[in-house]
Amino acid sequence: MDSVTQTFQHRMSVKLWPPSQSTRLMLVERMSRNFITPSFISRKYGLLNKEEAEEGAKKIEEMAFAAANQHHEKEPDGDGSSAVQIYAKESSRLMLEVLKRGPKTQEVEEVKTVDEASAAVANLFDISGGRREFISGEEAEELLKPLKVPGNLYTRICFSNRSFGLDAAHVAESILLSIKGQLTEVDLSDCVAGRPESEALEVMGIFSSALEGCKLRYLNLSNNALGEKGVRAFGMLLKTQNILEELYLINDGISEEAARAVCELIPSTEKLKVLHFHNNMTGDEGAAAIAEMLKQSNLLEDFRCSSTRVGLEGGVALAEALGSCSHLRKLDLRDNMFGVEAGIALSKSLFAFADLTEVYLSYLNLEDEGAEALANALKESAPSLEVLDMAGNDITAKGASSLAACIVAKQFLTKLNLAENELKDEGAILIAKAIEAGHGQLNEVDLSTNAIRRAGARLLAQAVVHKPGFKSLNINGNYISDEGIDEVKDIFKSLPDVLGKLDENDPEGEDLDEDAREEDEDAEHEDELESKLKGLEIKHEE
Repeated sequence: MDSVTQTFQHRMSVKLWPPSQSTRLMLVERMSRNFITPSFISRKYGLLNKEEAEEGAKKIEEMAFAAANQHHEKEPDGDGSSAVQIYAKESSRLMLEVLKRGPKTQEVEEVKTVDEASAAVANLFDISGGRREFISGEEAEELLKPLKVPGNLYTRICFSNRSFGLDAAHVAESILLSIKGQLTEVDLSDCVAGRPESEALEVMGIFSSALEGCKLRYLNLSNNALGEKGVRAFGMLLKTQNILEELYLINDGISEEAARAVCELIPSTEKLKVLHFHNNMTGDEGAAAIAEMLKQSNLLEDFRCSSTRVGLEGGVALAEALGSCSHLRKLDLRDNMFGVEAGIALSKSLFAFADLTEVYLSYLNLEDEGAEALANALKESAPSLEVLDMAGNDITAKGASSLAACIVAKQFLTKLNLAENELKDEGAILIAKAIEAGHGQLNEVDLSTNAIRRAGARLLAQAVVHKPGFKSLNINGNYISDEGIDEVKDIFKSLPDVLGKLDENDPEGEDLDEDAREEDEDAEHEDELESKLKGLEIKHEE
């Protein structure tokens, strides 16, 4: 890393910033060489190939230059020495992030050719288009006719959005029996909507029996109000699935009994990469069953268990089981009742997630203690994190300090959601300072409904307005004065579509105490607050 600083130390002149194009290219070249040179870090995380090294070095230099240039624009009378220091420091830090991230796998690098993409479309039989409707036996005969053609190449079928009664199911049965040996993906989501329970269960049983023994990599049974009876109706199919890679059970009435049934029926989840349980009534006991599946799913990359009524005990069970899923890239646990203790338990598992790019932890009752534990863990892991969502967790300015330190370390962030917390101005300014430098890929920030006033709103706006490609700043539902609203709008005068609506802002802040209301009305007091908070340091890792 010393080569970054050395590049500049010998270039002493009256005007140190901006560096010449040749200097910038030399820095890129040196970083590229570092990336492909064996070191103790590469022995642990892997050595980048030449293409990855060059791409990473160029991106790092651009991000470091943007951060330093943004700093220099604020001190135009300076000689640029502080901008040079930021340029070097940001480059070094981002290099370490890329080295820790390691080389991309061949699987990630693969891009389908036009022929492969065309073949994928040709292999898909899909009747889900059009409006949702019941289908009769005669309609099923017509709809499914292409599947009866001898030698057809369909390996993926989608029967979603059509409600099968018994007549239609019996038509499908013989067809499925004839092609099940070639199927790899089956989507039966929303296929019995509006049917009486007894009929729906019988239809599920028909499909299950017909597809028994299929070697599927993808199975979607979502939106069927399964419950335990429905899960067991699909038992013959589930019992024969040993190589599933993707399983979707969204909005299926998965109770604790149903969750246990899923765990009991599926013989192996060793190859599972995607598991979605969104919008069910799983509860703590059901979460414990799902946790047992997670322990056997070491290849899992995408886990969604949001809106499932999971509380403290279930949250802890899931958190501990997730420690086995070291390949996780996307984690969505939103809208559950975890609480502080489950948040802390989850933080201990986060250290295993080197590949994590998206984390959704909103509305989990984390409070400051849980949020701080998670932020501290994320800071030391997930070097390529792109989405951080911790909205609605009662996080105050106290918790914002750890969050800000985490955010500083996550230079690949594209989306940050901290809405519906209690950050107020102090916390908002800490977050603004954290995203101000670097973060060249950040395009969406949401700090709505945080009791933020004029100072916090202004600094947030200033922190993001010049970021290339930035799309949306949401600071609605706060306590910004009319003058503050005008200031923010003026900052975005050339980018009015980037600033979100402010129609729910309350300049009076009526639910605050008298002292806070006086503070908002007193501009000098507010400026004093901003001045003090500007001095707060966000520590960078050396």
